Amino acid sequence: MTWLTKFLTSSIGKKLVMSLTGLFLILFLVVHLVGNLQLLKDDGGEAFNVYAYFMTHNPLIKTASYGLYFFILLHTVQGIILAITNRKAKGSKYAVSTNSNGSWMSKNMALLGTLIFAFICIHMGDFWYKMKFTDQLALVKYDSFDVQVKDLYGRVVLAFEQTWIVVVYIIGMIVLALHLLHGFQSAFTTLGLRHKKYTPIINAIGIIYSILIPLGFAIIPIWILIN
Repeated sequence: MTWLTKFLTSSIGKKLVMSLTGLFLILFLVVHLVGNLQLLKDDGGEAFNVYAYFMTHNPLIKTASYGLYFFILLHTVQGIILAITNRKAKGSKYAVSTNSNGSWMSKNMALLGTLIFAFICIHMGDFWYKMKFTDQLALVKYDSFDVQVKDLYGRVVLAFEQTWIVVVYIIGMIVLALHLLHGFQSAFTTLGLRHKKYTPIINAIGIIYSILIPLGFAIIPIWILIN
């Protein structure tokens, strides 16, 4: 296994890990957004609360979530290590790309990623932690569901009724969009999936994804705030 360890700790290996974990997180964001869009249903929070209960009680989902937490941490740590290594080699702050003419996003991926990681920690502390490890959320019962569930919907609405929280959330989504704009196409490039015919299509999909997914998340707190 020595060769594997050497490969994974090499510059190429680290970039490969970044690409694979990044693509996994890109897929996760789609699933997460679909779940969060339940907040927009005019049903008093029933759909979202039942969804949240399922996500925290289904054995398969719970197991997958531990992998998700690990990938988030691994992606963040590897990104910072690559940035430090690249900075020492090239003398460029926060640079991940070796291209000195690269975009602002490519030169600041570690900075953007660190901000996103901080946002995730705050976000999980405000919602996920309070749901899983505290009794701060009220229990509600719906006719369509057999058991009582925690009212996470009420906590989300309470938070997004505060303008400053919505502003911070939107800023977080802008940072995410900037990170994705470079990260999406960079992941495919690192994996060697470049072709003169398909690369423009991949880049176009990446741009659309990087705009629509953060926008979808941002719409939720804005909608709650104005309603």
